Amino acid sequence: MSSEKHPGDEGVRLLYELSREELVQIIVDDAKNWLAHDGLWFQEVEKRYGLDVAVDADTEAWRRFTVIEARRIMARLGMEPGGGIPALVECLKHRLYARLNLQETVDVTENRAVFRMLDCRVQSARKRKGLAEHPCKSVGIVEYGEFARTVDPRIQTRCLACPPDPVPAGYWCAWEFTIQG
Repeated sequence: MSSEKHPGDEGVRLLYELSREELVQIIVDDAKNWLAHDGLWFQEVEKRYGLDVAVDADTEAWRRFTVIEARRIMARLGMEPGGGIPALVECLKHRLYARLNLQETVDVTENRAVFRMLDCRVQSARKRKGLAEHPCKSVGIVEYGEFARTVDPRIQTRCLACPPDPVPAGYWCAWEFTIQG
């Protein structure tokens, strides 16, 4: 795709003039901006209506966003639904969170993978500010479950650890993805 395909779009056109390093920096900055907006939105809802309402609203927003994100990643990678655990592992590397957080996928087989968030930007920031852990398990169940199902409807998702439940040292949350035979 060239800049001629976007003659009136300065924001896209200028990207064609940037170096690879500048493009990577923009991608990381855009991911940070997305997460900052998500956090500010959540905090405003929490301040006005309380934590339970904010978590409920966040859950429903993630229910829709994670499907959009998975579909766009799959389209960019030329994937169709149904690629199993290998497709999911690849798609997880392309999420916005992958640009911000330290994550790993371990114990990968054709039928199973465990995804762990080693450093979560949201939780680390809360910890630095002396705030309680963000109780993200209920949101994560929807977020990771819907993402995985979008990649392959046969994939089942199970939370292994996530706040508000106690989490082991070394990571903030862990999710198991399995597919039957």
